Amino acid sequence: MVRVTKPSFLPDPFLLCLIATVAAASFVPVRGAAMPWVEAATDIAIALLFFLHGAKLSREAVLAGASNWRLHLYVLASTYILFPAVGLGLFALLRGHGDGLLLTGLLYLSLLPSTVQSSIAFTAIAGGNVAAAVCSASLSNIVGIVLTPLLVGLFMVVDGGGSGFSWHSVQAIALQLLVPFVAGHLLRPWIGAFIDRNKRVLMPVDRGSILLVVYTAFSAAVVGGIWTQVGIADLLFLLLLSLLMLIIVMGANLGLARLVGLPRADMIVLLFCGSKKSLVSGVPMAGALFPAAQVGVIILPLMIFHQIQLFLCAALAGRFARQGATLRRPPLPRTVAEVESAAQRLGLTITEPCMAGVTANLALLDRHADTLFATDRP
Repeated sequence: MVRVTKPSFLPDPFLLCLIATVAAASFVPVRGAAMPWVEAATDIAIALLFFLHGAKLSREAVLAGASNWRLHLYVLASTYILFPAVGLGLFALLRGHGDGLLLTGLLYLSLLPSTVQSSIAFTAIAGGNVAAAVCSASLSNIVGIVLTPLLVGLFMVVDGGGSGFSWHSVQAIALQLLVPFVAGHLLRPWIGAFIDRNKRVLMPVDRGSILLVVYTAFSAAVVGGIWTQVGIADLLFLLLLSLLMLIIVMGANLGLARLVGLPRADMIVLLFCGSKKSLVSGVPMAGALFPAAQVGVIILPLMIFHQIQLFLCAALAGRFARQGATLRRPPLPRTVAEVESAAQRLGLTITEPCMAGVTANLALLDRHADTLFATDRP
């Protein structure tokens, strides 16, 4: 039976949904009396999304990866020190040469936490340390609920005055994101099996929540005149800047991994968890931190960056997986029974006086092969 697969040149279905959502908000924006109802539905959808994320998180996986504290510090440093430094550098360099809100959005995305699901998925595909990825990505998101608003308050001033930060915004973000996440995780012993069995069924909730948030944000932006401010040239400019930012951060993470001698599996975690920015967290946070009329423009760089990171990381994960496949090899026979079985398959006979020497030589060859094919370094 011939199995039909999606051609690799076709875009990600979620990207198409995002584009369709932006188009819908552009032509049929929600406004007037309907807006409070849509905003309430959006808040419920976000809370449900983070509740499910908490329920999906395996406590055993977190505990298994928690001991690798040095790696987690590197990931947090990449997410909340290196990325903001790159964002601030680009913002200072380009200030006065582009749309102020778009540059604000570019800086904002550099202050966000890492993704959870895609970081773990790409780490698994690439043959990395999945337990450490679960722990690092989850820690990044929990820390980001407080740290991202603080960084926004420290580094950003939005048009119309204000820093974008207040303790009320932190409280709103914690109530909307952290409380449902913790509640879902605490209920995992009772609902975790159901969640794990029905991941495909629940996926529309995951993505539908993001699309609803994007639709609400872009509706407000369209009413505020976003498409009179942003043109094709601006979108292409954002595309190039997002790619540049991602390449700089990934290159720095690879350099750090080699400098400190991280094992290959941990290097993959640093590369993927330390270079992602979360659309899931970033969009609702923007709604709490910035004026509603500006949110659509501010999250536009994040939406573009989100797709670039998916495409680039998917390609890198595939490459790492192929490299791992070439490095792996079947073990040589070591015991007498294994040697006799292998000899029979080849039609050979090994006499008893020779067996001890053959097994000893094979054991020596196996150890040398382990050294030659070692995959614990990047």
